[in-house]
Amino acid sequence: MRIGVVSDTHNNLKNVRKIVALFNAHGVDRVIHTGDISQAKTLDVLADLDAPLFGVFGNNDQEREALEAAIVQHGFTFADPPLMLDWAERSIIVVHDPLEFEGHLDDQALALHGHTHRYRLEQSNEQTIFNPGECAGMMAGHNAIGIVDLTTMSCELVKF
Repeated sequence: MRIGVVSDTHNNLKNVRKIVALFNAHGVDRVIHTGDISQAKTLDVLADLDAPLFGVFGNNDQEREALEAAIVQHGFTFADPPLMLDWAERSIIVVHDPLEFEGHLDDQALALHGHTHRYRLEQSNEQTIFNPGECAGMMAGHNAIGIVDLTTMSCELVKF
């Protein structure tokens, strides 16, 4: 199973349209948003994904009522962090701020976060911690999403 990872879209709809096209072109099975969507219209664009969307709320997701209505409308799965998933026999934790990992990293094969807008990949034999970094910026070529293969635990960075 291949999952797309995106964070901190901050309502940059132009970039979100590119993100949807990239995930659809890469044929990911599921997409995880690690928070800071900001506004419901971002979720309306993410509804064009060919894969189901899961995610957590971030510190800039203050329009909760509108976000939650869009999540229900589009059939997405979101939660306050941490979101715990079990896919392809891998345990996954999703948070926004990496400080939210505290007390929850044990036995998690994959730990995903956003918030810092910085690329992070730490891998050991037992765990991968990944943040694809910036994707809401205005500089072409410096925005990125991630693709994680849960079979091999490889992480690919896709810049746009």
